[in-house]
Amino acid sequence: MQGYIDCHCHISSRDFDDDIDDVIAQSKKAGVLALVAVAEHAGEFEKIIQLSQRFSGFVMPCLGVHPVQEQDPANPRGAVPEDLDAALPLIEKYKEHIVAIGEVGLDFTPRFVNTDAGKELQRHVLIRQAEIAKQLNLPLNVHSRSAGRPTIHLLKELGVENVLLHAFDGKPSVAMEGVRAGYFFSIPPSIVRSEQQKLVKQLPLENICLETDSPALGPEKQVRNEPRNITVSAEYIARIKGVDLEKVIEVTTQNALRLFPRLKTFIKV
Repeated sequence: MQGYIDCHCHISSRDFDDDIDDVIAQSKKAGVLALVAVAEHAGEFEKIIQLSQRFSGFVMPCLGVHPVQEQDPANPRGAVPEDLDAALPLIEKYKEHIVAIGEVGLDFTPRFVNTDAGKELQRHVLIRQAEIAKQLNLPLNVHSRSAGRPTIHLLKELGVENVLLHAFDGKPSVAMEGVRAGYFFSIPPSIVRSEQQKLVKQLPLENICLETDSPALGPEKQVRNEPRNITVSAEYIARIKGVDLEKVIEVTTQNALRLFPRLKTFIKV
């Protein structure tokens, strides 16, 4: 199977509302086989499910509660249990249709959470979603900004085995703890301008997946990112690793299929 799998993108973002058909067409033209469409809050679950039905066999829904809630962009805040309470009925409703639980995790960026109590609430929300993922035998699609070590340590304590750490910003030495636990790390196109270059040098290719995090984390700052830019990630990884692009595509796609086994059922190639 030759092609790319975007393991983490926000295709439900309003940034794509006006040209979603073209964005999907361009991503397919670039060789993308599937998009794992992550959620941030319960309010977008239905939209993601609708997109997965509209683009059946291509957009794969992934439902969860993000550690930072920005329904009010002027006042972003850390997630609290009530955010998850709103999401649980919908996760239950669509449990047979989703390929993972996410985007979940921890975000200890001071402007979002700056108290021990706020961090503990985020942990509580992550723990509950990790339990759900175990019950449903689904992987976790994980955010860990400014919280790489505590995120990996908590997931290991919980005995979570199937994990994708997206756009990991922690030290490579911390990431290697995740590698030893069998976790995967997905690399966005922003690698061309980020510290993740050091991370990719150390990560085994067998633990790397591709993502775009569209519409964020593109190769250019302040420019809308699209799933078709997954090629940038692959090409840069190949350059850093000193291997053929075809090998990066093959290994990262097989990694994604191993991490998200339901993709094999839903994907159309």
